[in-house]
Amino acid sequence: MYKLVRERDNKTLVGQAVKFIEWEEDGRFSQSYDEPGIGRSVMLDPHHLSYTWLTTTITSFEQVGNILKFSTKNSDYVLVLMEHNV
Repeated sequence: MYKLVRERDNKTLVGQAVKFIEWEEDGRFSQSYDEPGIGRSVMLDPHHLSYTWLTTTITSFEQVGNILKFSTKNSDYVLVLMEHNV
């Protein structure tokens, strides 16, 4: 389970999965990854043709343990991998 928080207004979303999306130069989908990277967007709950939230591309990030702090062209975010319920 993941919690994504946009810092400017504390908008909080929770999802089951996260992917990091790379884009072609023309703005079309290129590839998805399990790791963050500069120029990739964060997609919360990726499904075929839908998602819960999609950020603009990452401009900087820092990951410590299960917490990823990152900035995009528009906002600053915190993504937390929460403990799985047993």
